[in-house]
Amino acid sequence: MPDLESLMCGYQQADEAAARLFIERVSPLLLRYFLVQPNNRRFADDLLQDTWMRIHKARHTWRRGEPVLPWIFAIARYTSLDSWRKSRRLESREIQVEELPERSASTSSSRAPDLDAMLAVLPASQREVILLLKVSGLSIEEVARATASTAGSVRQKAHRAYRTLRALLRGKNVEA
Repeated sequence: MPDLESLMCGYQQADEAAARLFIERVSPLLLRYFLVQPNNRRFADDLLQDTWMRIHKARHTWRRGEPVLPWIFAIARYTSLDSWRKSRRLESREIQVEELPERSASTSSSRAPDLDAMLAVLPASQREVILLLKVSGLSIEEVARATASTAGSVRQKAHRAYRTLRALLRGKNVEA
């Protein structure tokens, strides 16, 4: 089975079979990346499609020999940020409702920790590092490239996020 780099080379050269296989292998990773982010969950399919449009338009900018996944996740990250900015602009013009609907009893009675709530406590940069490292399975170096930061910065953010999450699991109060 060809690796992602060779599939990307084929995609750049308009090899339809390579492009199809490349999309089939990367799409689940991107979808999972969008689904685990609370702000993106309801738009995950749209974000996936937008990301593939951007990848298609920018495919010529990927350089042979460079890792593909950090390049792709950087595009996904900026797609997500652009979508968030757009939704914020739209929400500022929408009329707010007086009361929110009641939460269902099944979601509040669960004894398992609420991962979304725990991740929401983290600053956005730490949450993003955790998602890329643990959910998407990228290495420290790949996360550093995808987030345009250093490996040391990624390690520091991950360490601080782990410390905060451990404290939450122990039931301690954590300052944001």
